[in-house]
Amino acid sequence: MNQSVMPSRHRFRWSVADITVTAVIAVASGIVFWAIGFIYAPIGSVLDIVPGASDLLNGFYYIAGPLAMIIVRKPGAALFAEMVASVLEALLGSQWGGAGTVLPGLLQGLGAELAFALCAYGVWNMAVTALSGALSALGGFTASWMLYGMGKSGLVLTVSIVCNVLSGAVVAGVLMWVLYRGLAGTGALERLAGGRAAVKAAAPVVADPEA
Repeated sequence: MNQSVMPSRHRFRWSVADITVTAVIAVASGIVFWAIGFIYAPIGSVLDIVPGASDLLNGFYYIAGPLAMIIVRKPGAALFAEMVASVLEALLGSQWGGAGTVLPGLLQGLGAELAFALCAYGVWNMAVTALSGALSALGGFTASWMLYGMGKSGLVLTVSIVCNVLSGAVVAGVLMWVLYRGLAGTGALERLAGGRAAVKAAAPVVADPEA
């Protein structure tokens, strides 16, 4: 029994490299979150020709969790990355304020984490990453709706939810998977579980000469 438990424990054990890379992803994402704030209003006002469509921009706020998770592949990576990123965004001066930044970050991290937890942290592909982005979007939307959007209802609320989930799945899910694959292809992630998995998947299959 111990032999079957130990490999799983070792697989989920955090290394210094895991912590460092997750922190780097979080800091980079926090800067992205902060920068998006400067363009959100002008671009969002154009998108809101269809009320609620400005939420298509929100996918950029959900990138930290899914990206950290598929690279590091450790329980807690998504929550860690989203929380650090949101705190940094708040410290840099987010237009949403402290609570309006950190609370969504918490729920976004939990949502991103949930997708991989449902697969027992054992399935790593674009589909699960897209689900992670979508669930992160639901978490972030829930927090933002409680803080600012209680007046939304009916069709506007429906459009907001759909745009959030779609943006989360595509931007934080599919695009982050593509980014991960690109980084893994350079060899930059070889010390991390995601990098090792990519190398293994790309290795040619050697035929058994006796087959």
